[in-house]
Amino acid sequence: QVQLVESGGGLVQAGGSLRLSCAASGRTFISSYAMGWFRQAPEKEREFVAATSWMGGSVYYAYYADFVKGRFSISRDNAKNTVDLQMNSLKPEDTAVYYCAADPNYSVLRVGIKVDYWGQGTQVSVSS
Repeated sequence: QVQLVESGGGLVQAGGSLRLSCAASGRTFISSYAMGWFRQAPEKEREFVAATSWMGGSVYYAYYADFVKGRFSISRDNAKNTVDLQMNSLKPEDTAVYYCAADPNYSVLRVGIKVDYWGQGTQVSVSS
């Protein structure tokens, strides 16, 4: 069993920044799991935001949704089993509940269907 706990959400004005953190724990979690972030706005479908997969040593692969490229940055610390999402130049349309996710298979995590592990979510609200 794996537990994912998000933190760092809040209210920010347009153009501001927030940093979300996700901590993974559990005896079955391993550092090779892909980890990432999804979000769900009111009356919208859950959508992929960013993901990272460890490639060995200090090398990681990162992928971003088009709508956050150049604004958001994902980072991972395997020693601490944490993944962060730095969000800059926030827009009102970024308002959503942000969920941390983990899965042994990167392709499964990327699609967002049948993902093994989900966090409870953290609210991000951006005012105009």
